[in-house]
This record gives sequence, structure tokens and C-alpha cells, in this order.
Amino acid sequence: MSDELCLSIDLGTGGPKIGLVSLDGEVLDYELHSVTTTYTNDGGATQDPAQWWTLIGESTRRLMDRPDVTKDRVKAVAVTGQYASTVPVDANGLPTGPCLTWLDTRGRDFARRAIGGPLEGYSPRKILPFVRKSGGGPSPSGADPTGQILYLMNREPEIMSATRWMMEPVDYLTMRFTGVASATHASRLASWLTDNRTLTRYHYDEQLLKIVGIDQRLLPPLQPIGSVVGPVTREVAESLGLSTDTIVITGIPDLHAAAIGSGGTAMYETHVALSTTSWISCPVPKKKTDALHSIASIPGLTNDSYLIIDNQETGAKSLEWLRTLLGGTGTPMHYDEMTALAAMSPPGANDVLFTPWLAGERSPIGNKHLRGGFTNLSLTTTTADLIRAVLEGVAANSAWLLGYVEKFAGRTLTPLRLLGGGAQSSEWCQIYADALGREVEQVPEPMVAQLRGAALLAAVNLGRHHLDGVAGLRPRGRTFTPVSGVAELYRVRREQFPSLYTRDKKWSRHVS
Repeated sequence: MSDELCLSIDLGTGGPKIGLVSLDGEVLDYELHSVTTTYTNDGGATQDPAQWWTLIGESTRRLMDRPDVTKDRVKAVAVTGQYASTVPVDANGLPTGPCLTWLDTRGRDFARRAIGGPLEGYSPRKILPFVRKSGGGPSPSGADPTGQILYLMNREPEIMSATRWMMEPVDYLTMRFTGVASATHASRLASWLTDNRTLTRYHYDEQLLKIVGIDQRLLPPLQPIGSVVGPVTREVAESLGLSTDTIVITGIPDLHAAAIGSGGTAMYETHVALSTTSWISCPVPKKKTDALHSIASIPGLTNDSYLIIDNQETGAKSLEWLRTLLGGTGTPMHYDEMTALAAMSPPGANDVLFTPWLAGERSPIGNKHLRGGFTNLSLTTTTADLIRAVLEGVAANSAWLLGYVEKFAGRTLTPLRLLGGGAQSSEWCQIYADALGREVEQVPEPMVAQLRGAALLAAVNLGRHHLDGVAGLRPRGRTFTPVSGVAELYRVRREQFPSLYTRDKKWSRHVS
């Protein structure tokens, strides 16, 4: 299958990656572009979906101009990326307004009216049907499609008058390629509006829609996960240099693409994402919910399986944040320079601690008001200490979550496959092994693992591979094992996180 290619797109919060990936999972070439998120004082956090499409089109044309690429080689298009976001589009799939990203909380008042109450912010009577059927529920913060749609319905009449569909970003891009509105239980997972007890029920749940007051006519029709939506339209094919025989499969969240791209497709095979955000996930056999720690199992890689979902709002983004601060008005350090400098500080960063709650937190505690920061700075603290403290703090936060995830899964999860931009650093991989007390495998080419995963799902659909065999297609990565003395130091650090949270939560709420 090395001659057959997939046009694979990974729409991250920071911008899209566009790549040509063989149906054996080899990334032939890719481009990465940045986009701007526009923040407003009332909780808005939007991006321009038309800009995504422009960047994807320009990159695709450049990739298709490679001398070794012909349009007949490209057999499929597969889209993965950010979720819990909403793109309003017209009947032709063109945006009628900006994308409300997963950071947008302007729908909070409407979400609270719909499901709010005294139990952790929820009305028990209203939230229980969601948990029972979908496994989770809309957030009182409004930072999900339910809150976003309610905001648009109540505050943006001009957008609503032009809108036919409310789509997740991956479904929007899929429609731009095909002209067909579609979604899956997986792509709509953050809406919590489907009955996930039986994943072959391809419709939204009427009771859940009624509770939040959303008309299902606004939501795109559901299809099986990984199925064919249709071929690319003639207009798109001619514009991008593709064949009209190129199929497009349903969009999937980056969570799902990461599982496939890491090779973690079998039950309890675990991956850890160290991207803009961070999470720990593996396939599990049934639907389950830990509402107290924001962990659930959601529609998985097939129509009869589930994946653990949890999310820590700031992962490798913490290092990007520090890089910007240290750069000031000059040229920021390269990430390789930063991690090399971190190695000059001893484990424990000379007792400097960092909590990576820069955008609040979701798992294992849900608190949008929470804020992070450094603890125990002194006149002798160095730049190396600050960088190492950030690397250690992000890892310690993951270790805090891992305990709850393993309890949820009912077993010790090891080894852990580490992927995402942060996993390019061997120093960070070793810190993860020490902090989590687990063997960590650095996924090969971790920055493009999701591109690989989306392409491999297309290969499965085309009959080139079976899902349970894709793990064998990638080479093994470098393995990192815990160093006993350092691991003990980090164990103590990990156990400090609950008390740091208790210390910080009242102050954060007071000043936010």
C-alpha cells in the first residue's frame, strides 16, 4: 500500500497540518500552518473556518505538485482535529459565522438555564438522562457545542437566519470536500446528544434535545464511524488536483486519530497526548462515567467499542507560553534549546514547582476559574529551573490524572505511548516516565501521529488493513523507563498536586 496515499488533515487548535500519508501509515510529506484565535472579554474564543479551508487548499496544491505524486495515487481524504467546537454553515457547507472553539464560554448562562443546579453545577433531574444515555453531559461553562449552539440561537440572529447546520470542525471540512452534511457518534461526542449505549442508533436522542432546547434539524445526519461520506466534488477535485474518484471518510476527533496513530487500538493499549492540551486514553469494552473526575468512555474506533475520554486544558501549550514570555520582544528560543537548557537543572528544578492550569482544568477536577503558576521562586532561580519546572509540572499533572484513569479502567496501564509536539523532546519523555512511574514509548514522529491515524482509518475502510493490525505497521519507538531515585522524588511531587489545587482554587475564583 506504499504507492497509495491519503490526503490527511489534522486541524489542531493552533492550526492545520496537511499531509500525504501512505495507506501503510508512512508520512510522505506535510505542512503545518498557524491560525489566530480571537478572544473577547465576554468569553469568546473564535477562529475563521474559511481561513482553515484556504490554508488546506493551498497546502494540498503544493503537495500534489510533487513530482512523485499523481492524483490517481490519492485514494482517500481523512480529517481529524479539534472538537467540542461549533461551525455554523449554510446548506452548501459555507460558514455563516466564525467557529466557536472549545475555549468559548459565551453560552454559559444559557447552558446553566438548561441543565444547571446545585450538584456540581448541575440539576440532578436534568443531567442524569445525559449520563445514563450519552455517558457525560453538557458543561455549565458553555464550553461545548450545546452551550455554543444555545449562544448562537439566543445572541446571533443574523448568523442563525443564514445557518442550516451546526457542525463540528472535522465535519465542516468533510462537507467542504464532499458537499454532504454528515457526523458520527464520535465527532459529536462533546454534544452529548446521542444515546451511546447502542452505537448503531444513527439518530440524536429526542429526550436530550428537549432538555437543552435544540432542534435536531440543525444537526447533521449521523453515519457509522469511519464510513464513506462520498467522493470529493468535481469542483474541489479540479481546484486541488485530486481525482473525482477520491473518497472522503467521516471526520474523527484527534483523540481517535491519536489512538490509531499510536498503535493503541487493542483493549487497554494506552496513549498519552502531549499536545496543546493533554489526555490519557485507551480502548475499553463498555460505556462508563466518572462524573466527579470528568472521565468517561465515549464512542470509539468502531461502532461497537469505546474510548476513555478526559482532558487537561493545558499540556505542551505551557512550554509555548513560557517560550513567549522568555522571548520578550526578541526572538524566542527554539524548543530544542529550551529542553536542552532544562537538562541543566536537576530533577526537582531546585524546588521550583509549576502548576499548568493556565486555562482552568477539566480532568481530574473541573474548574474553569483555576489558574496556574510557579511556586517557591527565589533569587537563585534560573531560566533552566523555570523551564524544567514547566516540563515537570505538566508531567505531574498527567500523573495526577493517571491514578483516576487507572481506577476507571480497573487496571495498571503500561506501557504508555507518548505522542504530540511535546513528545519530540527526549528530555520530556524521560520526565514523563519518572513522573508517572511507567514505561513510556516515544511514538515515532510524534508530531504527525494523528495524520497517520486518520490515514490508517481510511486504509481500514478501503479494505487495505484491519484495525487490529495497524499497530504492527509502525516501527517501535524509543522506550524510557523510570529512574528509581528520580521517580521517588516525582512521586512526592505528584502527591502535592491535590493540596496545591486546594490552595489555589479559592484565590483563583476570587480574582477571576
